[in-house]
Amino acid sequence: MKVLLLGYGKEGQSAKRFFEKQNAKVEILDHFERPELEKRNYNEYDLVLRSPSVQPWLAELPHQLPAPNWSSVTQYFFQHCPCPIIGVTGTKGKGTTCMLITELLTALGQKTWLVGNIGTPALDKLERIEPKDIVVYEMSSFQLWDLQQSPQIAVVLKVEPDHLNIHHSFDDYTDAKANITKYQKAEDSCIYCQSNSVSKSIAIQSMGKKIAYPIVDQNPMLKSALDALAIRGEHNRENAEAALLTVAAARKEQLNQLLKNNIDIIKNILHNFKGLPHRLQYLRQLNNVEYYDDNFATTLASTTVALEAFREDEPIVIIVGGRDKTQGKELPKLAELLDNQKNIEHIILIGESGAELNKKIVKKPKELVADLATAVKKAQNIAEELAKDSGHTVSVLMSPAAASFDMFENVYDRGTRFQDLINQLN
Repeated sequence: MKVLLLGYGKEGQSAKRFFEKQNAKVEILDHFERPELEKRNYNEYDLVLRSPSVQPWLAELPHQLPAPNWSSVTQYFFQHCPCPIIGVTGTKGKGTTCMLITELLTALGQKTWLVGNIGTPALDKLERIEPKDIVVYEMSSFQLWDLQQSPQIAVVLKVEPDHLNIHHSFDDYTDAKANITKYQKAEDSCIYCQSNSVSKSIAIQSMGKKIAYPIVDQNPMLKSALDALAIRGEHNRENAEAALLTVAAARKEQLNQLLKNNIDIIKNILHNFKGLPHRLQYLRQLNNVEYYDDNFATTLASTTVALEAFREDEPIVIIVGGRDKTQGKELPKLAELLDNQKNIEHIILIGESGAELNKKIVKKPKELVADLATAVKKAQNIAEELAKDSGHTVSVLMSPAAASFDMFENVYDRGTRFQDLINQLN
């Protein structure tokens, strides 16, 4: 068997390991341009697989080129996975929801595999998965955009503009997301966010049972379960609700039945769940200042959600900026948000978008700095002075509303370096 892999990121490397274990001959094509693809002879390959790191303009190529078996790493996994798949997509909250689903199912005795965009390539686990197991798959638009098979349970969280520096348009982005329900069957299920119009429109395309959240009329048992959740924010309560509905669907139970029979287990899981790194993660308190890492907030919507997790009487010094993913379209809205957010006391700006925001923010105290270390030190000094003057706890929040590639290797690098700087403060 001869396999050509397009792209050699984390999933491409995983695919190489997987196929070489099967004694396949694997070739890698990475950092290429379209002409390089168009001139290749694909008849010599048994399989040509796109990895998620390869950009969406390749969607046209399978129709133009004589490849015998064009597919993607994600599609290959779906075709060969022996057990049901829970697919989770949305713009933000995917990782948290996937982790909650996985921890709840595991605590209830179900063997569960967590794979996908959360950091574990699916093909790394494929050989060990058995029919009685369940896979929880965090799915980005890049994994979904050419998928031709939907998971048995699709979870569609809020969908907001994102990755518009890669997708042609917001419609192109949402069309990719919609593949999570497009191929569902009548016996499948779709859990969707009814307060988000895009999520609702994606759910409509499902042939399966549609289950909406947030639940408007919450009974005391559900409220008791959600009240046990330790992490901040109404958005995380909604993520927990989606997770509980998903677990009930996976177990073929009504939500009330799941809660009634397992309320202590569920409350224990929610209470002990500390959240994922770089998602509104509490780091430490020092000199009456609390530090929060929200470096996964790469959009206006995600930073908005982070700010909503703090009460109006909780003063914030916020660090914002990086590489804008909207080609400047949402920077005026972000500046307006920062200017009008009542509990923001001071804004520290970094990176490419920070320079642009510095021109647009007109009401709040602000300053543009050259690097993250300077940003952290200034935020500490300002926050400690505010805390001393007011006698109240002040929060330092890094929620960039931008990608990291102007100054860092990736979002994990940015978040890790921020945490290292915070831990060094004294």
